[in-house]
Amino acid sequence: MSSGGIREVMAKFERIGSHTHIKGLGLDENLKAVKIKDGMVGQEKAREAAGLVVQMIKQGKLSGRIIILAGPPGTGKTALAVAISRELGPNVPFIQMSGSEIYSTVKKKTEILLEAMRKCIGVEIHEEREVYEGEVVNMTVNTVPHPYNPYQKIPESVRLTLKTTEEEKTIEAGSNVANQLLSAGVSEGYVIQIDAETGRVSPLGLCLESSKGKAYDVDTRKKVPRPSGKVKKTKEFVYTMTLADLDELNARRGGGLFSLFFGGVESGEIGPEVRAEVDRQVKELVDQGRAFIHPGVLFIDDSHLLDLEAFSFLGRAVESELVPIIILATNRGLTRIRGTDIEAPLGFPLDLLDRSVIIATSPYDRDSIKEILKIRAKEEKVKLTPEALERLAEIGDRTSLRYSVQLLSLASQNSRSAGREEVGLEDVERVSGLFLDVSQAVEHLKKYEEKLLKH
Repeated sequence: MSSGGIREVMAKFERIGSHTHIKGLGLDENLKAVKIKDGMVGQEKAREAAGLVVQMIKQGKLSGRIIILAGPPGTGKTALAVAISRELGPNVPFIQMSGSEIYSTVKKKTEILLEAMRKCIGVEIHEEREVYEGEVVNMTVNTVPHPYNPYQKIPESVRLTLKTTEEEKTIEAGSNVANQLLSAGVSEGYVIQIDAETGRVSPLGLCLESSKGKAYDVDTRKKVPRPSGKVKKTKEFVYTMTLADLDELNARRGGGLFSLFFGGVESGEIGPEVRAEVDRQVKELVDQGRAFIHPGVLFIDDSHLLDLEAFSFLGRAVESELVPIIILATNRGLTRIRGTDIEAPLGFPLDLLDRSVIIATSPYDRDSIKEILKIRAKEEKVKLTPEALERLAEIGDRTSLRYSVQLLSLASQNSRSAGREEVGLEDVERVSGLFLDVSQAVEHLKKYEEKLLKH
């Protein structure tokens, strides 16, 4: 390649999250847990229970119930919730929050919970619209003097010639369309779409077959092929939004749902009447076969931090028609319900527990920890020696899975700093000596207790 040539380099940013390796529950066709599958290891009883729950959700038989995941810290409760959402489908909304997030000085607790629930309900809307679509081969804008400034001219109308692979048609439009075209910087060579009913203009990009599209080898402008078919046509548009998106749009604009996409009038804040109207319109569209509901998963971790008011709201909310799958996770045993002096199992009200499906998780054994570390190492693209893997599994068995996974990442960084491609036993031993687990941290603080501040 010559020194003046251009070489294309594709760079991809990738963030490895704690549960990116989870692909599903790892069950066979009989809903029996496979020891290691889909990123899941161990917890066979909990996974099989979750599998039955997923089947009930798909059949619409879990309405009015909450799923509770109960178990010690680091036993895979979040992984189980992620796996349930993966089993429900690739486009199922999954919202994760902590029980502490509902406390705000700006919004009510119930408002935060309601908003989170509506973010978990996807609505796939299908709408057929008549549009003019084609490459602009000629555009003439007619101007007139401004009514308040005779020295300034404003668009009055526009005459457009649009071209497709089959035909060429000339249309005329008023000042609204003309202003939209000028604001978007549309000129000859662009492919546009004009809604026949509302006049909303959507620039699609520069036409590949036009002279402008062929002018530069390096061009950052989006390029699209010349549309096929007639200039005026009926097209189906598919919008995938959540109920929360529709709430916000309907609150800001007047009219029906589709005026939200094709122009409308500004309105006020979101209120219960707005949400009720959105629900009514969505149900009407579903009945007409023009929309499909995709219930998602709302996962509330540390849900023992919710108070009685929040629990009461959730208990009532699950009985409504448009509600996501609600999963609560807690690591508490017999404890006080927040904001009261009442002790209850898991810190939840008894009437909520009675209407819930409870799945228990248990601590991982050493073999399971070892397999999880293998999966995490593969996900993070870390090469481990057998000795390093054994040492990390031993540390995880003695302390916790979370701590051993953290040491895996730290040991990988240590090996890279030393110029080694593989994480060895020396890397694990070094980071194990530099960082403390919970019990070591407690012992360290006890040693210097007299020198520490108290409040």
